[in-house]
Amino acid sequence: MSLAPRLDLRQSQSLVMTPQLQQAIKLLALSNLEIEAFIGDALENNPLLESGDIHAESGENPPLDNEAGDSPTSDELMMQGQGEADAPLDIDPAALDRDHDTGDWSAQAGSASSAETFDIEERGSPEETLIDHLEAQLPLITSDPQIAFIAATLIGQLDESGYLHTPLHETAGELGISDEEAETALKLVQSLDPTGIGARSLGECIALQAREADRYDPCMARLLANLDLVAKSNFAQLKRLCAVDDEDLADMLAELRQYDPKPGLQFGGVSSAPVVPDILITASRDHGWDIALNQETLPRLIVNRPYYVELRSGSQNREAKSWLNEKLADANWLIKALDQRQKTILKVAAEIVKQQDGFFRRGVSELKPLTLRGVAEQIDMHESTVSRVTSNKYLHCDRGTFELKYFFTSGVASADGESSVSAEAVKAQIRALVDAEDPKKVLSDDKLVELLRDKGFDLARRTVAKYREAIGIGSSVQRRRQKKLAMNS
Repeated sequence: MSLAPRLDLRQSQSLVMTPQLQQAIKLLALSNLEIEAFIGDALENNPLLESGDIHAESGENPPLDNEAGDSPTSDELMMQGQGEADAPLDIDPAALDRDHDTGDWSAQAGSASSAETFDIEERGSPEETLIDHLEAQLPLITSDPQIAFIAATLIGQLDESGYLHTPLHETAGELGISDEEAETALKLVQSLDPTGIGARSLGECIALQAREADRYDPCMARLLANLDLVAKSNFAQLKRLCAVDDEDLADMLAELRQYDPKPGLQFGGVSSAPVVPDILITASRDHGWDIALNQETLPRLIVNRPYYVELRSGSQNREAKSWLNEKLADANWLIKALDQRQKTILKVAAEIVKQQDGFFRRGVSELKPLTLRGVAEQIDMHESTVSRVTSNKYLHCDRGTFELKYFFTSGVASADGESSVSAEAVKAQIRALVDAEDPKKVLSDDKLVELLRDKGFDLARRTVAKYREAIGIGSSVQRRRQKKLAMNS
């Protein structure tokens, strides 16, 4: 074997992520409102950029179809390994024409007509505070005015997470009552919804929820009394203390993670932020769908070319001219990147609407299983690009406003074994069954499994419980108590 130095010639391919490519990828994941903040920074750093009507230079609409334009998209660069190309993406809006797609899946940009306008401010109703929620339940579960008064005092001492940090004997002394009366009032508070309220420690908070779920046994009690060992992952000692094996301890820890350590945070009393859709969907006259970007949030940028000419003609310094050319290239590239972003969003949205046509026509029961890869293959894009496009983007249609991620759901086998349905469709069926249940005969998870099987959904009990919890529906014990309170009111 020779150890002498030598020269070898090797050929290899690699993807170089240039700053422009990285920025193009970043723009895909931003919502239109986030793009506005990004553009604000660009306007401050580039004197050739101006905020205004992007159509002004040409008098035409910018090309938003997916066919126009010769420059490769960021997705194409990634697929072809051409990230090292760092040429500025110069664009003259006047040189590009916009094609109109007249098919069922038309992706048309532009504001909706006056007859098709939307109230895009989906304003959530103000949430009630934790104190309001708890005090409203007191008259329903006690007729003793003194106990109700003590309970209301304790409720006022809860922190935002729902914990009581003031010692009971101090409250009893201030109110001139016995410790037993204070304890009775605290038990009343701890029986309110949500479960876990009024706890004086994390262990007590979890214990209240475990009792509610009928899972509080001596083993769980010992586990909750040694939460410090759980935090230290001292599983060997926990197994000895709880007298369980590895499998039982794993189940107990998994159950522990399901409980809410801060139940009071469900009530903040703060209005939810309005959701502004990025995409508007309307039914077209030919029984298809018109897909448009929300013009109210679309970024508008133009390059001030007269200002560029003026600065260039008045400058004799080579470095100044180089800096000016760089700013012009950056401005042109940013406009092109934003235009390409719009095309990509429309292309992905059009495929989602096509795949989920049943949902838009008949509702959530027709929602089909859909994956990012499935959409990416249909529109010849990379799966990661589709993932970025669907992040932080909202779609508005006649049925409401939905995040694009909502339409990507896993499949659940049907009872016939020959087809699958969307997990969201199953959740909708569970909600419908629970809403229609008899308050005196609350449906257990086993009964829900039977009813869903009759409707064509083949699900295990654990899966039904997981979906029920995912949509915020409590256990049969919790629902029975809530319905009883509602009947008494």
